[in-house]
Amino acid sequence: MSTLDDVLTPRPRLPGDADADVVIVGAGYTGLWTAYYLAVADPTLRITVLEAEIAGYGASGRNGGWCSALFPTSLPALARRHGRDAAIAMQRAMHDTVAEVGRVVAAEGIDCDWAYGGTVVLARSGPQLDRARAAVAEAREYGLDDGDLVLLDAAEASARCAAEGVRGGTYTPHCAAVHPARLVRGLARAVERRGVTIHERTPVTAIRPGAAVTPAGTARAPVVVRATEGYTARLPGQRRTVAPVYSLMVATEPLPASTWAEIGLAERETFSDHRHVIVYGQRTGDGRLAFGGRGAPYHFGSRVHPAYDREPQVFAALRRTLSELFPVLGPDVLVTHTWGGPLGVARDWAASVGLDGASGLAWAGGYVGDGVGTSNLAGRTLADLIRGDDTDLTRLPWVNHRSPKWEPEPLRWLAVNTGLKIMQSADRAELRWHRPSRRAALFNRLLGH
Repeated sequence: MSTLDDVLTPRPRLPGDADADVVIVGAGYTGLWTAYYLAVADPTLRITVLEAEIAGYGASGRNGGWCSALFPTSLPALARRHGRDAAIAMQRAMHDTVAEVGRVVAAEGIDCDWAYGGTVVLARSGPQLDRARAAVAEAREYGLDDGDLVLLDAAEASARCAAEGVRGGTYTPHCAAVHPARLVRGLARAVERRGVTIHERTPVTAIRPGAAVTPAGTARAPVVVRATEGYTARLPGQRRTVAPVYSLMVATEPLPASTWAEIGLAERETFSDHRHVIVYGQRTGDGRLAFGGRGAPYHFGSRVHPAYDREPQVFAALRRTLSELFPVLGPDVLVTHTWGGPLGVARDWAASVGLDGASGLAWAGGYVGDGVGTSNLAGRTLADLIRGDDTDLTRLPWVNHRSPKWEPEPLRWLAVNTGLKIMQSADRAELRWHRPSRRAALFNRLLGH
């Protein structure tokens, strides 16, 4: 938030009992996009958004700034559940979503350092290169062409992102780099201009049909939307709905042009590599390198606490990884910002959006960290569902999907953290045995050279 250039004075709390046509719990991307498209479609609707902190306090204001077409459920998994055509429709909707966010950013004058530079995912070992090839082959099976995802050789990948030891990679144009907090704060102002009421510092203690209960009073409406993502476990009865998994980030000081000439990212491509444990980065609008990863532990009982936003060991590991990727970022380059927060993971890793017509309860989430773009699609879909419109969006396969509950503790803690350690170990092993220089050195030692 320190690069936000915004006044963060909280908006007024809910003053007491209130009535509306739609109540939305959560003023992050999902809640605000839902409010936005409802207000655009029907300016007469009385829409109230309730937020425990301030708009954008959660993952919406703290993420890696990838407005991407990534969806947590793979195309083969969607095809197995819903058919090939439905899977392709879902992916195409995600592609369109990136352009739609850009359209709204321009139309509403939201200054969020929007840069439509795509994503390059590097391959830095043999297994990573195999996964890059497999990703492109899978895309072709579902009708996606080079305009959607292309395989890069070592020179092509390095031309976009000159990390150490690049063997190849993939590139998709379907992603924009953004300043996430500026996007969500600008969106909050846009919905207020359209007559939506936002109450901040108003924690919701319970959601039930027709009502969202807060310490200050009850907001009543025929439709109540849960848009709480990583904080969902705090609500009664929702502890096993979504697991809050932490992702942490670091950002360097602004880097000189000479350093960027060595790193690349000239079009502000977002970047990652094909390791198991997700890492992600971008060149920010003010010339920093922002970089994050999913190495933080899951906390027993789905606990969420501000202290978990800061894990010094994870920050140190991210800084080491940056130096491994880009040796030009030596010890003299300062990391000036460190932060983190929880994202939401459903038991089947399937994001969903839906509305129970009988109770009037609606929801969206489980984005597994891919929420910057997906939340926009969720907001548009919820707006159609709430208004009773039968559209291409309401027929997408994630609509009204019900994920199974997570296991009770301690099984949940064991499963999530064991899985994380296994993936971390696999990544270390791959890089150790498949980097050409290290493998050659080992063979030379074995041969006595």
